[in-house]
Amino acid sequence: MLTVTDRRFAHGPSVLGRRDFLRIGSLCGLTLPGLLAAKAQAATDRNAYKNKSVVFLFLQGGPPQIETFDPKLDVPDNNRSCTGEIQTKVPGVWFGGTFPQLAQRADRLAVVRSFATNDGSHNQIPILTGRHPSKAAMGAMCANATGAFHARTGVPMHTVIIPEAVQPDLKLGEPTATFGLPGIEKNVAGAGSLGAVYHGFVRNGSPEQLGNFSLKLPHDHFVDRFQLLEQLDGLQRRLDRTGAVSAGSEVERQAFDLLLRGVADAFDLSKEDPKTIARYDTSHLFNMADYHEGGKHFLYQGNKKLVDQLRWSNLLGKEMLLARRLCQAGCAFVTVVDSSWDFHGSGANNPGTVVGMNTLGVQVDHAVAAFLDDLQERGMSDDVLLVITGEMGRSPTKKNADAGTDHHGSLTPLLLAGGGLKMGQAIGQSDRTGSRPASQPYGPENLLATVLHTMFDAGKVRIAPELLPPEVSKAVLDGQPIKELF
Repeated sequence: MLTVTDRRFAHGPSVLGRRDFLRIGSLCGLTLPGLLAAKAQAATDRNAYKNKSVVFLFLQGGPPQIETFDPKLDVPDNNRSCTGEIQTKVPGVWFGGTFPQLAQRADRLAVVRSFATNDGSHNQIPILTGRHPSKAAMGAMCANATGAFHARTGVPMHTVIIPEAVQPDLKLGEPTATFGLPGIEKNVAGAGSLGAVYHGFVRNGSPEQLGNFSLKLPHDHFVDRFQLLEQLDGLQRRLDRTGAVSAGSEVERQAFDLLLRGVADAFDLSKEDPKTIARYDTSHLFNMADYHEGGKHFLYQGNKKLVDQLRWSNLLGKEMLLARRLCQAGCAFVTVVDSSWDFHGSGANNPGTVVGMNTLGVQVDHAVAAFLDDLQERGMSDDVLLVITGEMGRSPTKKNADAGTDHHGSLTPLLLAGGGLKMGQAIGQSDRTGSRPASQPYGPENLLATVLHTMFDAGKVRIAPELLPPEVSKAVLDGQPIKELF
């Protein structure tokens, strides 16, 4: 039995047995026993897991299909991209004018032009869950199959990155519930009926959050937390040397790894080459303070503050770098949230398309290009599937000030890269004005199937469905992925 003793107490040593040790710490309100039990249970199921990762860049708010990856060239001006068009490296495929870097990398991308969530109400659940009946985010479904934590590194297999993960002291204000942090924690990180153990870890910037991965004990048990860590570190070295923790005590070893290693390293950008950080950095592209309260571009409607731009940040590049670091550490599913792409136009409740695309669109172009190049240079392109989409698109014609557009569920931008899938293509097509699919339509359920078929071996699951949890196994076997990618 593994015990940890603090001999500084005046009335004799305090001994923690295995049960107490596994109670130490909490993550997202969950105790270690549940988390590690889920990981241990899933460890036997991993021969269907391909050891691939997904990075889901969620353009929250509804990115415009015309200005992103499906511009129309022979249409009236109010239907054309207000940021121009640029020819990509793939013959006959054009992108919106704010994506010159992605246009040059289009041979490593696949655009789906007949994709739609069919929900224009800022309802994030369809795109995040693939309309799975569990109402669990895709990341939670993957964690259900891989285990809540990576067996070697202790990294949560379902992680959500927001700007505060890069700049913990960042104060972004409180937008409406649609874009607020509570909604992100509930929906983007949600686990639905799969259980709270698979809820995503949202790095929210609080200084004690990463400490929970290392150790957190009541004050009356251990006065000096860091001295205990030193003792545990010595014990770890002895265990590694002697092999004292047997195979039958694997949960104890996993708890040990989780407590001692944690995820702090994956979130520590100081460990990166400064040249790599500079390559990803998007902070020079615009001053985010200009769009926050008191800034020169902050919007008002009369005396009313239009607060939905309060979560705009220029930190996306470093967020994508964190995503790459997490993938390297074995994280199965990373969601990067970029808000708010709700480009109604001044006089409504957000800036319009011109302002939005020349800030957030330009930033995506730079950050994603850096991410793709970094993966390619590290030989990781086939190991990581990048998905870029939103909960809906925008109306194809510009009706509002500043080329603003309104909610549109009948067509939604979708771009993918890597994962070992077939790239360098535009899949499907929209109608002449970019209003709806004009070829076989694809929806969130097809995206979910695509993700699951990328991460898990469908052939093995057909032969032995018990390799995966029932909900995931059924989704793999019944789902219809986007066939042109395979």
